[in-house]
Amino acid sequence: MINLELPKKLRASANQAHQVAAQILRPVSRKYDLAEHEYPVELDTMAAMVEGLNDSGQGASGAALGRGDQPKAVGNANGGNMSSLMNVIETCWGDVGLTLSIPYQGLGNSAIAAVATDEQLERFGKVWASMAITEPSFGSDSAAVTTTAVLDGDEWVLNGEKIFVTAGERSTHVVVWATVDKTKGRAAIKSFVVPREAPGLSVARLEHKLGIKASDTAVLLLQDCRIPKDNLLGDPEVNVEKGFAGVMQTFDNTRPIVAGMAIGLGRAVLEELRGILEEAGVEVSYDTPANNQHAAAAEFLALEADWEASYLLALRAAWMADNKKPNSLEASMSKAKAGRTGTAVSLKAVELAGSYGYSQRPLLEKWARDSKILDIFEGTQQIQQLIIARRLLGKSSAELK
Repeated sequence: MINLELPKKLRASANQAHQVAAQILRPVSRKYDLAEHEYPVELDTMAAMVEGLNDSGQGASGAALGRGDQPKAVGNANGGNMSSLMNVIETCWGDVGLTLSIPYQGLGNSAIAAVATDEQLERFGKVWASMAITEPSFGSDSAAVTTTAVLDGDEWVLNGEKIFVTAGERSTHVVVWATVDKTKGRAAIKSFVVPREAPGLSVARLEHKLGIKASDTAVLLLQDCRIPKDNLLGDPEVNVEKGFAGVMQTFDNTRPIVAGMAIGLGRAVLEELRGILEEAGVEVSYDTPANNQHAAAAEFLALEADWEASYLLALRAAWMADNKKPNSLEASMSKAKAGRTGTAVSLKAVELAGSYGYSQRPLLEKWARDSKILDIFEGTQQIQQLIIARRLLGKSSAELK
């Protein structure tokens, strides 16, 4: 049974992440929102600390994240997934874009942790890996990958174009999804670790975005890009019956983390909004029915309830991963709920704060812009609902589209 009381170890790690958010990220949040694509030099001071967290399995790229070879715990286990969730909630309370720019914490690291062999984990456990899935011809349909990987002796040769790659320019490695055999459909889609210096890998451009401006979002070109044969993550065999469950397992790890990003941002919004309401003389009471309170207070209570539901769903998904329970349904539920809630909470906060919320004096309008991506990347709201429906109804992707 899930235990909602965080153990001392997780509380200590989350507290450290909160101090980083409060002392490093939040003070420069507006600075890098206005200076899009400028590298946040303040994050360089965090590199050693992040490496230490990863060594202990506490970072987003911690070696224990999602691994099946951890010692089996008696009772409840709180491992790398839960720790990563707690930490990302705190850092995104500070700033989502800057969190996505923290060295060695790329989404590709979760992919490596999810499907890499032990030997690969030893080689790639401490790299900074972004993840390249989306292409110009598709968005949420991950099975539509057209980037190809052809084996040539002891090397894979990759060709294709990847778009919307978070930390695509700054990361040291890129986890690229490519097909090894187009005739075999989604079963032939594999993930490859491509070093930044690999011949044939280049950055075509950086995107200008609505939010998370501190994070670089790149278009990557792979033109006869050569990487070692053993840089293919996990099992190289194409198993048509299994499909591409191996690479999709990545999302079981990353979707609760993206949910955590929305939860952290949402908490920052609610704290700011509560302060604004109190200054305006609006009291929020938990002892009085909402319909007997100020309209703004009633709105706040509804937003807070949605936030709490998102938090609990994310806790469940991360806990299930740490306890080796299949969590594909729960991962999608947590991401869908939190992504929608983050956007709803931040937009409503801007509205309730009036002209003050719409101005750049507080960070409310920035958080509203940042929140939108959390309902899009790692699978849109619509895709999450489709996955949830398939799981609940027992339908395949061919039966329910």
